Amino acid sequence: MCGFVGIIGVGHAAASLFLGLQAVQHRGQDAAGIGVLHQGVVAVHKDVGLVSAAIPSDVIASFPGTAGIGHVRYPTIGGGGRRDAQPFMSQRPSMALAHNGNLTNIPEIERHLASRGIRMASRCDAEPILLVLADELMQIRVTGHTAADVAEAVRRTMAVVKGAYSVVAVLEVDGRETLLAFRDPHGIRPAVYGRRADGAWMAASESVSLDVLDFEVVGHVPSGHALLLRPGEPVVDISVQPVGQHHCIFEDIYFARPDSTMDGGRIYGRRWRLGEQLAEEWRARGLSADVVVAIPDTSRPAAMGMAARLGLPCHEGFIKNRYSGRTFIMPDQASREATLRIKLNPIEEVFRDQRVVLVDDSIVRGTTMRRIVQLVRRMQPRELHVAIFSPAVRNPCFYGIDMPSVNELVAASIPPAEIHETLARRLGVDSLTFLSLDGLGQVAGNAICAACFTGQYPVPLSEEDRGFILQDRRGE
Repeated sequence: MCGFVGIIGVGHAAASLFLGLQAVQHRGQDAAGIGVLHQGVVAVHKDVGLVSAAIPSDVIASFPGTAGIGHVRYPTIGGGGRRDAQPFMSQRPSMALAHNGNLTNIPEIERHLASRGIRMASRCDAEPILLVLADELMQIRVTGHTAADVAEAVRRTMAVVKGAYSVVAVLEVDGRETLLAFRDPHGIRPAVYGRRADGAWMAASESVSLDVLDFEVVGHVPSGHALLLRPGEPVVDISVQPVGQHHCIFEDIYFARPDSTMDGGRIYGRRWRLGEQLAEEWRARGLSADVVVAIPDTSRPAAMGMAARLGLPCHEGFIKNRYSGRTFIMPDQASREATLRIKLNPIEEVFRDQRVVLVDDSIVRGTTMRRIVQLVRRMQPRELHVAIFSPAVRNPCFYGIDMPSVNELVAASIPPAEIHETLARRLGVDSLTFLSLDGLGQVAGNAICAACFTGQYPVPLSEEDRGFILQDRRGE
């Protein structure tokens, strides 16, 4: 999971990219970078760390140009570090590219590239997208690439690369600087684009990047489509290989900022509705409580929706250290546990002698929730219940969310009929309630990828593909 921004038609692209990336910093904390197109030549700078550290002010000042892309990285394929940071660039043609998602057929792509005499220099799966796209463009013609050339090259690229990917790139098309955005045939990973009153265009993983730079959202990049964006001109929307919308529902549950809009609408409203649905299912179990408490920050809208539906107060039970990172996207379990110890501090008065419902977005490995329960138990609540506004995670994600092998998923080995009682006992709480799959469908509809809950993967994976991804995650 990563975040990207692309912009064209602004006075100083590098400065705008820096601001846009800060708005999606929550999507990746490992590395950040920018690539700018100026007078037909691409320049790239990338480094490890947060945006403010990886892209210093002197770099921004030294990068001229009105078109460029930027990226924040959370590695789910490839290692950390500068080598695997994005964007990547090619010289033939001159182009910079970044993406969000996971390719699922890396071994197959490597064989395809090797047959063309091309080798990857990193372990990041953005590079093979760039290499395939650049190679296809050069096969069509060496110079003077047209919009039709780009459409054909993207079509050929989609035939080679499989998985979940939303892509932005800058290059010259029809002799003009162009921002290219395209999305995989299933539209699993998000991509939004918008326009400013001065004619500038922008594309990003989330609409919040557009908000900070005064761009108005025009729409979401359709699945299997490619968009060509040029200053002061209408968008060129090319249908390449649409299959059907399968927007990742875990974006809405956990990853995206609540003020973002995605394919299903405003994230805040969807989380609120998930909380309302959870309340109905929680009440149907005959449970009762005195107070609802969100585990910050993702769960706040759902907790408020649940509390409102149940007629209960929703109190702030934890103070969050704003200088800690997101535990889910930490690179290993030791880092996640260390970060949690400094991240949350419970307020005793909210919990003592109360029947409390803790609301959270998901339980993946179970270690974070177990630690939170231990913290709260010290506050001596009369009862402690946990309510999760998503179903139980039973399957790995191969499309860009760091949900590891099935052996590391705490719910995977527990029969569905026993999940609430068994996991409540393991965590040490009085009850545990997951949102049902039916309840998720009532709120989110069917145009989603929910493979982590259902095991139904919209993009099929071979055993070779699965083995490669799991081996890469183990660092082998």
